[in-house]
Parts: sequence; structure tokens; C-alpha cells
Amino acid sequence: MNIHEYQAKEILKEFGAPVSKGIVIFNLDELKKKISQLKSKEYVLKAQIHAGGRGKAGGVKLIKNLPDLINESKKMMGKILVTHQTGPEGKQVKRLYIEEASNISKEFYLSCLVDRETSKIAFISSTEGGMDIEKVAQETPDKIITNKIDLNESGPSNDEIEKIISVFRLSEKQKKTAYKLIKSLYEIIISKDASLIEINPLILTKSNELICLDAKMNFDDNAIFRRPEIYELRDLNEEDPTEIEASKYDLAYIKLNGSIGCMVNGAGLAMATMDIIKLHGKEPANFLDVGGGASKEKVAAAFKLILSDKNVKGILINIFGGIMRCDVLAQGVVDAAKEINLKVPLVVRLAGTNFKEGKAILDKSNLKILSASDLNDAAKKIVEAIK
Repeated sequence: MNIHEYQAKEILKEFGAPVSKGIVIFNLDELKKKISQLKSKEYVLKAQIHAGGRGKAGGVKLIKNLPDLINESKKMMGKILVTHQTGPEGKQVKRLYIEEASNISKEFYLSCLVDRETSKIAFISSTEGGMDIEKVAQETPDKIITNKIDLNESGPSNDEIEKIISVFRLSEKQKKTAYKLIKSLYEIIISKDASLIEINPLILTKSNELICLDAKMNFDDNAIFRRPEIYELRDLNEEDPTEIEASKYDLAYIKLNGSIGCMVNGAGLAMATMDIIKLHGKEPANFLDVGGGASKEKVAAAFKLILSDKNVKGILINIFGGIMRCDVLAQGVVDAAKEINLKVPLVVRLAGTNFKEGKAILDKSNLKILSASDLNDAAKKIVEAIK
């Protein structure tokens, strides 16, 4: 789960990290009421969307005075921002964040994330702040330092922190702030079940202060149930409507750009199914894992989700029955197909628990369903069918 910049900064502030003072507005009427909270004569106006590259798309502006701030806020609120992360459809700006401007001397990059491969917390630091870290990694990898910290109650040691911030070449006074910041990031990762915290840029001002000028946080969806204070920060306007609907049924669904809808039980099998569709020359329209113990109703909901995508020209269902019974899935598919009057080709491959009973249900349904003997056969048939 992602949150907005202003929300991330509130969490940073709560844990003692240095951030600029700012206000968030949800409608333009709030601006004049709240702006008195800021003491600066210059402001930074930022569109709040869940996507990087806002600055290049006109979503971040330095404003010199209040009249200009009001005018630019009117232009930005409701605007569709298109960045390299939004896709061509862009995202509509429904929240604005206004903060006191800073006199920047240097820009750094700092992030903290869960490294699942080593079961450690990784800190990434670089002098190339304000840039896409992927580009820095590709063109000048020597400018990125990664340090991995063992999980422990006390957090990173002073020696470990020194290694993390060494690339910044800070004064002793600045190091005190940096030490506190590193400990804050570690504490947030652990206590809030965050999976990523990115400060880009972390700046050094002309008055020699360290400030988190931008902030991004991601949280582990699987842990949200025990973090209600984080779940409250969820902005449904920033999420795909089909993915929101999927979450109501506890379905793992991610929309993609292809033409073949997929329904599979198990993430590994889902990935293999998507790969074999590509191998046969087409693209998957989604990732959809119905899980191991899906009910008939859950399967029907998954089927409807796939068909809600107008790009879907055919559907491949690949089920290996273990906990998931093939007859339950088959009945769910039949019910859903009849209810919505299925008009696209459907290929089903069943194996495992009650697959004979499941196949019988499909055969008796009077629906145009193609059966497949194995995954390769299934991929061939759905690709041929949509041609």
C-alpha cells in the first residue's frame, strides 16, 4: 500500500526526522485559511498523486508570493498529470501539498527497505539526489552505496550509521541529525511494517541543515490488518477500481496491458501461466491468484473482474486442485459465465482434486468451453482462439 508525500512526512515528523513545515488542502477554499500556518515568503506547491516524476510533469512548482500560489493552485487542482509512472491516462490531482521553500545547497538520496533475499534491512545512499535512482544505478553505479543491517531491537549501530552516511561527507553537527534520521527510518520500517522508505532528495540547506525534502513510503499489504493507523491513510482514488473490488474478495489481482485474462490458483503457477502466454506470442491481461481455498462465490467474482477489462479477448483458467477443488471452481465459472453471457473464448485446464467432477460440470454447462490437457496445450488453444 502506498501513501501520499504529506502523509509520509507526518510519519517522519512523528519519529523525529527533519521535514519542512507544510499544509495539505483538499479544496481551494482551504488555502487562505491554512496558509497562515507557514512563515516562509516562498512556497513549494506539490501535486499529491501516487507516482514519481511529478516535477517533470508540472506537478511541483516553486512559488514566489501568495497571489501566485493561489493562481497556480487553481491550475493544479483537478489537473491530469501524466508521468513515466502513471501511464498515458495519467492521474487527476485531488490533493495539494504546500510547504515552506528551502535554500538548497546539496541534494542526496537515501532509502531504507526490506531486503527479502538476506532477511535484513538495506539502506541505500547516494550523492545523486533528485534523480531517478534507477538511472544512477545504470549509468554511475559507483555513486550508490548499499549497507545491510541485521534485525535487532536497538537498530543500526553507530559504526553502521557511519557507513550509511559516509558518502554525504557531513560535518559533525550535521552527522548528529543524520544519525537520528537513520534510526528513525529503521524504527518506522519495523514498527509500521513499511517495506520501503525513500527520501529523494534529502537536502543540505545553505544554513547547513539536513531536511527530508520529499518522502515516499510503501507498506506491506499483508500486515495492514495490524496497522489500522496506516490503513486509514489509504486513498482509493489512487488505486485501480478493479483492484479495489478484488480486495473485497481477498483476490490477488493486478491489471496488465495484454488481451488474455488469467485465473490461476497459486502465485507461482500464475507467473508460469503468464510466461507461457508470452511464449506463444500474446500478452496476459492480468495477474489473478484466487488462492488455495476459494469458494464458488469467490471464483465467480474473479471471473467477473477479468471480464470487466475491455481489452480481454479470451480467458485462460489454469487450476491445479490441492486445497482448491476443481469442481468448486468449475461451478463458479459456469455460474458467472451464464450470468454475464460470456462472449469471449474460454480455455480451462484442470488437474488435481476432483478434476473429473470439474470437467463434467463444464461439459454439461452447454457453454463454449475448450478443455486443455496441460498448460502448454491450454496456452496454444487460447492464443489460436482469439485469433
